[in-house]
Amino acid sequence: MPRLRRRLSKTQIYHIMIRGNKKEDIFIDDEDKTKFIDILAEKKKHQAYLLYAFCLMNNHIHLLIKENQDPIARIMRRINTSYAVYFNKKYKRVGHVFQDRFKSEPIESEAYLLAVVRYIHNNPVKAKMVKCVSNYEWSSYPFYINQTDLDINMVESKEILDIFSLQHDEAVKLFTEYTNEQNDDIFIECDAQEDLLIKEEDVHDFIKGFLEQRHKKRELSVLNTDKNLRNELIRELKQRSDLSGRKIADTLEIGRNIVQRIK
Repeated sequence: MPRLRRRLSKTQIYHIMIRGNKKEDIFIDDEDKTKFIDILAEKKKHQAYLLYAFCLMNNHIHLLIKENQDPIARIMRRINTSYAVYFNKKYKRVGHVFQDRFKSEPIESEAYLLAVVRYIHNNPVKAKMVKCVSNYEWSSYPFYINQTDLDINMVESKEILDIFSLQHDEAVKLFTEYTNEQNDDIFIECDAQEDLLIKEEDVHDFIKGFLEQRHKKRELSVLNTDKNLRNELIRELKQRSDLSGRKIADTLEIGRNIVQRIK
């Protein structure tokens, strides 16, 4: 299958996932994770980007970044190169540390932004590494609840918290409750096929989550009255799955000619 062109974000905000080459571990010990966080802080010092969230797993990393002075490709190249030099020197190895192409998805709405922050912070819970989000130290969650010794300004937590409330304590409370809500969020997965982010068996859950995040309802009937929402969903399924046009039409309960018209 040909490689898909990276979709650009109108908001300049991207959910990024990078993983180890051949799915190998990129963090061997806590020193490695600390080094990567130091690199994140160093590379954003000169307003190159804003960092909303991160989570370091054993063989992959989730980031939520907003472009500022640098485009996302340059941002990721600088981060990856710095860590690869460190990693190869420490472990006396050569070759790629990261898979060549990082995965990305544009964030185009406030609801989607909040859902991705929640998804990133819940990665260790879903991987059964910890029982609750607050038990994992290698994510940006501690920056949101004031439980880190690192520079609190490294993460743009206030911008996210202000969405919940302008009163800090109330915002943290609401943010914590939101983070721990049961949800069907499906975003970039580390074990997804190279250029396919939505597997066929997950498509119904993806559609439900998509509609709930953008329309607060899960019923397909909302597509009959909101054509912009319908067209956006069709584009998502065309670009992020290998479903045929006919399968997309049948799944969304709409005419095939509508799917064909959407580019």
